[in-house]
Amino acid sequence: MKELLSPNEIVHSGLCIGCGSCVAQAQTNKVSAQMRFDAHGELKPEGSSAWFDAPDEGFTKTCPFSPLARNEDYLAAKLFPDAPGSSVAVGRFQSNYVGHVSEEDYRLQGSSGGMVTWVASELMRRGLIDGVAHVIATKEPQEAGRFFNYRISRSEQEIREGAKSRYYPVEMSEILQTIHDVPGRYAVIAVPCMIKAVQLLRQENPIFRERIKFTLGLFCGHMKSARFAESFAWQMDVPLDQVDEVEYRYKYPDRPANWYNAMLKLRDGNMINRDWWHLKDGDWGAGFFMNSACNFCDDVVAETADISFGDAWVEPYSSDGKGTNVVMVRSSFMERMIKDAIDAGRLKLEQVNDAFVEQTQAAGLRQRREGLAYRLTWAAKRIQPLKRVAPDANRPAEDRKRIYKVRFNISKWSHKFFWLSRKLGKPGIYLFWARSVAALYHGIAYHQGKRNEMLERFKQLGS
Repeated sequence: MKELLSPNEIVHSGLCIGCGSCVAQAQTNKVSAQMRFDAHGELKPEGSSAWFDAPDEGFTKTCPFSPLARNEDYLAAKLFPDAPGSSVAVGRFQSNYVGHVSEEDYRLQGSSGGMVTWVASELMRRGLIDGVAHVIATKEPQEAGRFFNYRISRSEQEIREGAKSRYYPVEMSEILQTIHDVPGRYAVIAVPCMIKAVQLLRQENPIFRERIKFTLGLFCGHMKSARFAESFAWQMDVPLDQVDEVEYRYKYPDRPANWYNAMLKLRDGNMINRDWWHLKDGDWGAGFFMNSACNFCDDVVAETADISFGDAWVEPYSSDGKGTNVVMVRSSFMERMIKDAIDAGRLKLEQVNDAFVEQTQAAGLRQRREGLAYRLTWAAKRIQPLKRVAPDANRPAEDRKRIYKVRFNISKWSHKFFWLSRKLGKPGIYLFWARSVAALYHGIAYHQGKRNEMLERFKQLGS
């Protein structure tokens, strides 16, 4: 393996997640570089050949998908050496909880239990930070060319504007440059790969290490391209240039939390909704518009964050339309803050073990463990990922292998078919394809589900 890598090599290997860390470093070094959407609606770095094509030690060590960067186990051990709990699936932890915010309307405003916004706001209320780097809806999306972006919020009111889930590509180059240039104490909210990028930067750069005081992680299934939102518009018969706001999980408190509903707010003020199961690409597990780097990620729960949050996808919580968080606490400070709030009645959280956390994220962990091990046995990439999971083609059953293969190809070809439909101005090409492959995927998944059901019955009879 090469000793140094360039941004170009990571991009062309399919391992670029579009976090913007490399561009932020270039800009702080007065090198011209930027993040831009590519033809498939994914963010990728661009810059002069002298930077983009040049192998660089700093980039090699800080790109979250670089096989030569420190992995999550190393970073977590350095960051949380006193954490008493540890699991191969979910990493180190002080304690784990399930529940929601009980004060004010945090829970109602969020997609889940309101915990992410509450923790960020509490850090601001206590005077521990001067700003929070998080994702918000873009004020003028048609002019900006994107529906969401990172911003540094400096008040509780601004922080609360970032509630809700955003299944849309975002990048951190601008906010990282601000953190580098403007003294202060910052918290960063991000998905696992971006939290890892932040922690790698903190390892290498004392300015980031000093100023980024807290990291709040979001459990993640995979990153979608911008075309996912555009597909919503196609299927709701709405011109994309008339969409002013996209909400991926419109909350109905009287419906189960896992009944996702997509909402588009138009420039004329009208709102159009559609349940995800009525969308041809609305099955999250099928992998439509997945970033190719996500096929080589082995962190579901943001293992390097001080505290991380997900949805409690097990009963009775998944049927509670008000939303419920599962929370992993890794830093001792966060542990004290959470316990104080529980004692004061501000948070309604019950302590759970790591097995419970794993159960709530079972599908994602299977994709990032068994599925990843299988994918690593396929044809070598230009840059071979170095993961904590060893290549293994023997463990998955044949029906599971079919699921992993179909999901991989849905991810790959959804970008291509959407590009073709967009270029020809014929949405029907993509939508017909999406409906067909979704039916194939569901058929394979149904067959596997029936097989597992029969095996379970045989086990019960045997016992």
